[in-house]
Amino acid sequence: MTEHAEVLRYAAFTTEPEGGNPAGVVLDATGLHDAAMQDIAAAVGYSETAFLTPSGRAGRYEVRYFSPLAEVPFCGHATVAASVALAEHVGPGELTFLTPVGEVPVVVRQADDGGPVATLSSVEPHQEPVAVADLAEALAALDWSAGDLDPALPPLIAFAGARHLVLAAAGRKRLAALDYDFDRLRDLMLRLDLTTLQLVWRESPTVFHVRDPFPVGGVVEDPATGAAAAALGGYLRELGLVPPTTTLTLHQGHDLGRPSLLTVELRAGDPRVHVTGAAVRIPYGTP
Repeated sequence: MTEHAEVLRYAAFTTEPEGGNPAGVVLDATGLHDAAMQDIAAAVGYSETAFLTPSGRAGRYEVRYFSPLAEVPFCGHATVAASVALAEHVGPGELTFLTPVGEVPVVVRQADDGGPVATLSSVEPHQEPVAVADLAEALAALDWSAGDLDPALPPLIAFAGARHLVLAAAGRKRLAALDYDFDRLRDLMLRLDLTTLQLVWRESPTVFHVRDPFPVGGVVEDPATGAAAAALGGYLRELGLVPPTTTLTLHQGHDLGRPSLLTVELRAGDPRVHVTGAAVRIPYGTP
């Protein structure tokens, strides 16, 4: 295969091509070198493109993810998109994605309405504190004050395949009014090795509204972010804010006009976080 690889386009965490988060998918990236994958991702222009290479065993694929500017270690929405694309070619079932951060099992099933739905199981999550000075810089870049934060959800860096700074807004209006300093936030995120900021507002104990600035990828904001959803699930469990077994509903993309629905499941005794979403093929010519 050459740099002229076929790129499929899917919207993840939605059943409508105009919703969710668009992802590029290359189902067979055999022979593609790093520069070619980066060039393809830049030409596609979506927040991520997933490049799959069959491993030689049925259902197992090596997967790499590229934003328009750089490779990222893991991408949830592109994983969902690629899994649904595979299911549409070979049928639903179990998959294993061999990602740069470890093995990510995926199960694709047919939903009650007939559309494919994928559930990814994250690598084991963990959290770490954010330095006071770094938190202050993040708030300054966002033009948020300390009073804009929800004290019940403390700022932490959360990981479930990629690193995200979790910041909880005290109100929905604060979350909706996102207008940040792109360069300033990008510089901080590069220094802290963050993929996105996971900005959240808790509507109820199990329902959240989220937004994810992604300047390090050359994108102002992600409309749906599966890796950050998994990180949030691990964060909430570690802080004891949800029961050991629970299902969370995340609404994302509404402020961008690309509504997305992410389901996050925690299972007692299972360290992984399970993120479920639909995906749909984007017809040629659709933004």
